[in-house]
Amino acid sequence: MATKAAEQAQESAANTKPLTIGVLALQGDYEAHARAFTSRGARTVLVRKADELAGLDGLVMPGGESTTMLKFLEKDGFFEALGKFAATKPVFATCAGCILLASEVLHPEQRSLGALDATVERNAYGRQIDSTILTLATELPGGPLEMVFIRSPRITRVGEGVKVLARRDSFPTLVRQGTLLAATFHPEMTADTRVQQLFLEMVRAHKAQGPST
Repeated sequence: MATKAAEQAQESAANTKPLTIGVLALQGDYEAHARAFTSRGARTVLVRKADELAGLDGLVMPGGESTTMLKFLEKDGFFEALGKFAATKPVFATCAGCILLASEVLHPEQRSLGALDATVERNAYGRQIDSTILTLATELPGGPLEMVFIRSPRITRVGEGVKVLARRDSFPTLVRQGTLLAATFHPEMTADTRVQQLFLEMVRAHKAQGPST
């Protein structure tokens, strides 16, 4: 009885302890991502090197320019380390991060981590001047979600294991596959933190399962 009580106490402590969320800080508005997760009670760490992935409960891959980000990642085994992290721990990717996470990238083709079973087209909605803010329906609790699209990619295909949580013109804009969450918009640019909250719930659930093998 005492042992079970001790286990419950440990589980309760783990659920209340702040999660450590890394934010890939190579390009893009990574500071905005950090602020959004901090506002939800997480501890955030800016990640610029492969060895800084150690000890993280989850990782955010922000937007930016995917080819430029690749150049940074191809140094010192960072790309490979990121792939291993995405295979074992929760990752939340937005815009260019979504491109890097996908299994297939088109227009033009580009190297990617291949973690998310999806095909993504780069800059599918036009140039910077074509950026827009839309309020669209979502599967998240709380009703429609404001989405900021800036030179956004478009998800044109998802695998059977990928759940679509929101769409724009029938194309997925927010998807989840196991411990992976990806958005083609910029949730860090609005005051609505429901997407961040979902990711924290995913991280907490994954952490409660124990160490990854």
